[in-house]
Amino acid sequence: QVQLVESGGGTVQAGGSLRLSCVASGRTFSDYSVGWFRQAPGKEREFVAAIKRYGGSTYYGDSVKGRFTISRDNAKRTVYLQMNGLKIEDTAVYYCAADRGLITSSIAIGAHYDYWGQGTQVTVSS
Repeated sequence: QVQLVESGGGTVQAGGSLRLSCVASGRTFSDYSVGWFRQAPGKEREFVAAIKRYGGSTYYGDSVKGRFTISRDNAKRTVYLQMNGLKIEDTAVYYCAADRGLITSSIAIGAHYDYWGQGTQVTVSS
């Protein structure tokens, strides 16, 4: 069992930056791949970024490539999402999720993650 808690959301002007954190408790954090997803009102959940266990390969959704960076600090049991160049369309609730058994082809699919945080709101204003 893994518990995930997100933080770092807030309101920022377009072009600004935020850093989200996802802190894990429970089982050995380094055994888990972690992803970030987001959901805006009236829209489907969207893959944002993921970082694999054991080597830390990273993956990004097309809409955030070049602007967002995912990283992890296993000693702190934390995954970060650095968001730069924020756009109004980045407004959403951001969730982190974790799973032990993900393969590359599954890393962007939310249904494949077993554990989820409660989410943190990111609002980008004009």
